[in-house]
Amino acid sequence: MKSPATTHIISAILLLTSALSILIASAAPQFAIAGPTPPPPTTTTTPPSGSIYALKVPLTDHHGRVFTLDAMRGKTALITMFYSGCQFVCPRIIEALRKTESSLPPNIRNRVPILMVSFDVKHDTPEALKAIASERHLDDAIWTLARSDERHTRKLAALLDIQYRELPSGDFNHTSVLILLDAEGRIVGRTPMIGEADPAFVKLVAKQMAATSP
Repeated sequence: MKSPATTHIISAILLLTSALSILIASAAPQFAIAGPTPPPPTTTTTPPSGSIYALKVPLTDHHGRVFTLDAMRGKTALITMFYSGCQFVCPRIIEALRKTESSLPPNIRNRVPILMVSFDVKHDTPEALKAIASERHLDDAIWTLARSDERHTRKLAALLDIQYRELPSGDFNHTSVLILLDAEGRIVGRTPMIGEADPAFVKLVAKQMAATSP
């Protein structure tokens, strides 16, 4: 038979063990919270509503490099459509783009990428596009001349509201327009003026650059 003293000792041990168990259990969540902070949720890469970057157009540039429209995402950009065999209108489109860039304030000049996509999927190979870029002295740091397949070219033209039609001669009737995209690929401005810079359009490009620059 256990003595009263022994019974008290055992009871004390049991109470102490129980108290320690409760203390450990209550402290456990605190140790978990004190662990490494989890990374923030990943930002979605889905383009917003109205963005042309939602259209996955496979493009090949004048150096033979393959890319998609959203390669320009994050930057204010200029886009248009043309074809290398054009002898009158398309050179004036190029001139308008060049003069638009040069008319921008010095701090943002030559910082707006330009993408020109060809209508002529039969003839405008990367080599043909590179010849035009070389002939016109277009800076690779700014200008990209590109082509796609017939189906995607039609889709892009429709999205940009550019109309074109191939003639029996192999030339094209087409809309002549410069289009301004914001950093997410949404159309925020356009001008039909070619050959010269459109002052109102230049102001719009500068305004858009100011809104997106850090």
